[in-house]
Amino acid sequence: MADDSTSALQTGQTGLIVRIPEAEPAVRGWRERLDPSAQAGVPAHVTVLFPFLDESRIDAPVYSALAEVLVSRQAFDLRSERCGRLPEVLYLVPEPDTQLRQLAEAIADRWPEAPPYGGRFAEIVPHLTIAQGQEDSVVEEVEVDLVDRLPFTSHISSVELMVHDGTKWQERASFALGE
Repeated sequence: MADDSTSALQTGQTGLIVRIPEAEPAVRGWRERLDPSAQAGVPAHVTVLFPFLDESRIDAPVYSALAEVLVSRQAFDLRSERCGRLPEVLYLVPEPDTQLRQLAEAIADRWPEAPPYGGRFAEIVPHLTIAQGQEDSVVEEVEVDLVDRLPFTSHISSVELMVHDGTKWQERASFALGE
């Protein structure tokens, strides 16, 4: 989920994701080897907002407010046809990414104390991480392998709240988008 080592994560840290199960056949093996979030139990996904509120702050009113914000957004489809790169990260590009950006913005507007990626980046770049911190030769090998496995389309109808327990990520809740 985070674009850094899971060892830097705190118990009770949370994030909001959309699952991309259609990507699993293509990326599972690579992610299990090359993405620390997969090793920590996070499925193929695109992060909507990380970090979100600490788990200790998530109570019934927060669950209700999240449900309200998310059900006001329509379910949508994403298509992944190609890979992209950020510094130290190889990822699948979800297109169009407008709805993902709007989800992140709507949640961050409601909880301004939880800006995307802690406010470290000026622009939100929706992505499905495949590999982090790898040599160019490894990244190129992954890209060549994925060429024949793309494209695929995913229907996004919910957002999942994930919580880090100190070792692994666990799903705590799923919030439906409007249909």
